[in-house]
Amino acid sequence: MKGRVLVVAGSDSGGGAGIQADIKTVTALGGYAATALTALTAQNTQGVFGIHDVPVDFIAQQMTVVLDDIGADCIKIGMLHRPDIIETVCASLDQLAPDVPVVVDPVMVAKGGASLLAEDAKDALTEKMVPRAAILTPNIPEAEALAGRAAPGLEDAEGLARSLLDLGPGAVLLKGGHRDDAEVMDLLLDSAGARRFTSPRIDTVHTHGTGCTPA
Repeated sequence: MKGRVLVVAGSDSGGGAGIQADIKTVTALGGYAATALTALTAQNTQGVFGIHDVPVDFIAQQMTVVLDDIGADCIKIGMLHRPDIIETVCASLDQLAPDVPVVVDPVMVAKGGASLLAEDAKDALTEKMVPRAAILTPNIPEAEALAGRAAPGLEDAEGLARSLLDLGPGAVLLKGGHRDDAEVMDLLLDSAGARRFTSPRIDTVHTHGTGCTPA
């Protein structure tokens, strides 16, 4: 069976982001989604109201039983709330799936502004997880936080993405859904150069997960 994706991420009770959004996306594209939950969140379209971390031993156990039995053609990394969670997931990747491509969504800030990454976890994310990414997929606030600088306009997008590429991932997909422009631009940057993908913004009511699903 091809198209096996292990999603290591947090749960979104509102269904618009996290594990729930990833399962929908993988399934819609004809893949098979397996999961390892790293956190439970209480959230809806209005915001994030609570976070409950999963014990690190259980995160490792979920990854182990899935990879030993089902395997994976790709691993998608989402919300890793604390430094010890990041270290546990990295160790599991090294031991169980050293050659499997990893997609890293550096979940740091929810659409409504709530922090999804503990203050002391940013360095671990940047130093341990980001360099192992085949592709890094931040939204604008996350990219700015990782790069340590603001990028207020579309003209700044490539420079911001290049700052992230310098951190070691194979490629960067900068998701533009958080900007206010009528046309949404996602930018893909790798060693071959930059490519831009644009589309009209779709305005919907009661939605969230802008950074989890490319606009």
